[in-house]
Amino acid sequence: MARYDVQEAGFGTAGSSTQADVLFQLGMMYATGRDCDVDLVAAHKWFNIAAIKGSERAAELRSEVAAGMSKPELAKALRDAREWMTMH
Repeated sequence: MARYDVQEAGFGTAGSSTQADVLFQLGMMYATGRDCDVDLVAAHKWFNIAAIKGSERAAELRSEVAAGMSKPELAKALRDAREWMTMH
């Protein structure tokens, strides 16, 4: 499983409210289990969307998370991200 820098949990909180930062935070929440159960499918989904919105760090973490996922889990994460993108 990928390792996450605990300091990244606060990334983007110093007055920054860009959409990519918020989406990155959702990915970190699910990847680390902060205030929820660890959910790699949800983490990948949010990192993927944040990466599409321009977050380079989200793209890196998306790859790390994907390395620990099965093909069906990865397919679900990609479907969920596509669905979210079409709705927003």
